[in-house]
Amino acid sequence: MPRKLQNLQMPVPSDIEIAQSVEPLPITLIAEEVGLMPEELILYGNDKAKVRLSVRDRLADKPNGKYVLVTAITPTPLGEGKTTTTVGVSQALGAHLGQKVFSCIRQPSQGPTFGIKGGAAGGGYSQVIPMEDFNLHLTGDIHAITAANNLLAAAIDTRMHHESYQSDEKLWGRLCPPDKEGNRRFSPVMLRRLAKLGIDKTDPNDLTVEEISRFVRLDIDPDSITWRRVTDTNDRYLRGITIGRGPKEKFERETGYDITVASEIMAILALTTDLADMRDRLGNMVIGMSKQGEPITADDLGVGGALTVLMKDAIMPNLMQTLEGTPAFVHAGPFANIAHGNSSIVADQIALKLVGPDGYVLTEAGFGADIGMEKSTHRQRVRGHPHPDLHHRQGNL
Repeated sequence: MPRKLQNLQMPVPSDIEIAQSVEPLPITLIAEEVGLMPEELILYGNDKAKVRLSVRDRLADKPNGKYVLVTAITPTPLGEGKTTTTVGVSQALGAHLGQKVFSCIRQPSQGPTFGIKGGAAGGGYSQVIPMEDFNLHLTGDIHAITAANNLLAAAIDTRMHHESYQSDEKLWGRLCPPDKEGNRRFSPVMLRRLAKLGIDKTDPNDLTVEEISRFVRLDIDPDSITWRRVTDTNDRYLRGITIGRGPKEKFERETGYDITVASEIMAILALTTDLADMRDRLGNMVIGMSKQGEPITADDLGVGGALTVLMKDAIMPNLMQTLEGTPAFVHAGPFANIAHGNSSIVADQIALKLVGPDGYVLTEAGFGADIGMEKSTHRQRVRGHPHPDLHHRQGNL
């Protein structure tokens, strides 16, 4: 349960000194205090856990709490103080005023963490702990995004490789091979591609030679590919690279690496509402165009399901705590300049149910009010997300 910090020091010590001076409460105790059942938790050690989305179904009839959106003026390279404000107000409400409260904040990338900005767990006596876990691996969500993103990148070049030298017959045999009885069957993702092509057939044996050719050849235009590989490290010499230089590859092309949290998969993680919704969104991601000008999706490559499997645990929000023992969800961290810059919808939804009608959920809108907060309001309109009961603006006067 929440606890008031005692013997606060002046001048204020460094963030890491403060964070390491406080022993985190068992996360099971935090979960019990907010009304979570043991079976709704997946523990990652003693001080962090994932929360199953099934809690929303259990609390579906419970009224939502008050929704407070914290924003700021355009931040400096060192940050402006949104997370510190979010955590500080949550601690004031929970540990000092005895109110039900939840903080919902974004998970930081290791790039800024090891750069000039540093970590994003808050500051001073308003932090989420353990700070090291928060700022680094946490429960592996960003690593899952890296794996999924790069699987799709590999699938793109592999498909181009095989289409460059194999006949339609060979490609057909690889994509839809006969079983031991000699029968071919379409998988669900193949039926999606057939529907996209306007081929209203479900039996592989009914396809004409022309239809087989259209089905097996994506004919990706290499100059149109927008999907890049990612790594969660600031490595500027990977921003532009040439791939395919091995002796057995069929072509070379220019590409590069982005930072993992800039991946469209991160934006999807923050916007999705359940596993089925995430599956559709991942499958519909466009990676480039065919030479005929048709958009090519992850499902055209047949990897939408594989991406979802890699992301199946990442969809669950991560439960942590503040220095004063109030609960915090740390989940997703898309950039606001290229995505929407807010933590996940599912974290907000679960937190609003857990605190109930008398409680408060404080959510940080990333970056400044001109992008993070504005895009948060767009998100609420499009996704049916609750509208804030209060906007709090953080800034220097």
